[in-house]
Amino acid sequence: MRYRFDGWIAGLGTASGTRLVLGHWPSSPLGPSTDVMVESPAGRRTLLAGTRRLAEFVAATYAFDEVRTVPVEIVRGRTWAVTAGPLRFSFRVGPRGALGRLLRAVPPPLARRPAWIRLIDLPARALLPGVRTYGSAGNGRREWYGAQDLHPITAATAELDGVDLGPLTDVIPPVRFGFGSTPRRPALVRVTTTVASPGFRTAPRSARPA
Repeated sequence: MRYRFDGWIAGLGTASGTRLVLGHWPSSPLGPSTDVMVESPAGRRTLLAGTRRLAEFVAATYAFDEVRTVPVEIVRGRTWAVTAGPLRFSFRVGPRGALGRLLRAVPPPLARRPAWIRLIDLPARALLPGVRTYGSAGNGRREWYGAQDLHPITAATAELDGVDLGPLTDVIPPVRFGFGSTPRRPALVRVTTTVASPGFRTAPRSARPA
């Protein structure tokens, strides 16, 4: 069984050593949903998910030390603003560069196709160390990341439990939630994530993102 999540992933680091990965899915088998993965400087991995069903699905696919269902609010634009329980952060998106233009040139139906995604896995690793487009996930699942656009993140602010996490930095060290990391340089990626699972009951799919 294959489940498709269509939306955006943002990965960024902070001067405190905390790294954040946002998954925003206007279209998914679970309805519109958003989650944030947080890795502390000590390596503790926490999932903050907007719904219980999303928390269950993501926790069965990736590795976490703590999973929490919390209220999540998100505002999209040139500047994105996210509140997820105890976490508040915002980031500014810059104009796409050469890699973003290259991704945009691939027809979306092809970019989302698992066979194509497997084909470009090795070139993606060479261009973006730590990044994988295909791999084995938790509980016997397989996963494909079909990137269709990329914008750099040029500035960010973040606080967790009222503590300022410091200014934007690269994602160092790479995050360890799954088989691959986000790009080292903070980025917002337009992506379709396909998960092949032995079985998982889902809600009807929602509309595609605008």
